[in-house]
Amino acid sequence: MSYLVPSEFVTKMVDAGESKIFMSTRDTLIRAFMAGAILALAAVFAISIAVQTGSFLAGAMLFPVGFCMLYLMGFDLLTGVFVLAPLALLDKRPGVTLAGVLRNWGLVFVGNFAGALLVAGMMAFIFTYGFEIEPGAVGQKIATIGESRTLGYAEYGLAGWFTIFIRGMLCNWMVSMGVVGAMISTTVSGKVIAMWMPIMVFFYMGFEHSVVNMFLFPSGIIMGGNFSMMDYLIWNEIPTVLGNLVGGLAFTGLTLYTTHVKTGAKRAVLKKVA
Repeated sequence: MSYLVPSEFVTKMVDAGESKIFMSTRDTLIRAFMAGAILALAAVFAISIAVQTGSFLAGAMLFPVGFCMLYLMGFDLLTGVFVLAPLALLDKRPGVTLAGVLRNWGLVFVGNFAGALLVAGMMAFIFTYGFEIEPGAVGQKIATIGESRTLGYAEYGLAGWFTIFIRGMLCNWMVSMGVVGAMISTTVSGKVIAMWMPIMVFFYMGFEHSVVNMFLFPSGIIMGGNFSMMDYLIWNEIPTVLGNLVGGLAFTGLTLYTTHVKTGAKRAVLKKVA
């Protein structure tokens, strides 16, 4: 069968988390770098479609192509390891420690950020012909997104900060469903379909994804967005990262693990003997 039942793919989730924790520093950084770069390109692709067609739905429908590519290649996003790595710790896999989980998260964060930042610089160069002209419609849209999703939240103070946090939670609830979706099927087409659906939902709903934002906001600053790097970190990236962690782990990782690996006691059904 090309479909795996939950009890099978949840075990694969724990195995994947364990392998990521023990992965070498070099491999972790390279895989995270490539994931950040590919997702950044996918974000440019989706925004370009939305601007040129006037339909944000069209952009959201095609954005998942980047997510599918990077996961089929075995690259790692921070949102994914937020869900998978802790499961190996909860399952008490030999040699897995909290320090190992935190190391994995830190390396993936650095790799994702470096990859996204490289693409931000490259696309800014393209949009401005080497910073000789003003960015076009797509570049201006990216700068506008950066302003509205930093200063727009800051305007509401603590309520704005928690709004980002909750949008980050909802984002990784959907994104982590895409991560799990890649494990549900043993065929490429099945994996792609299972990943595509929740990723399209997160992008269209405008939820906050920490790695996508690693591209959007530095890129927006480079192309003249009226906000600072500190605005980005305080009023977007930090609450988004925390929301991604809580949402993915609570809504997807722990719910699947507790009900398909560490299941509760089952009530015995007594059959009456005639």
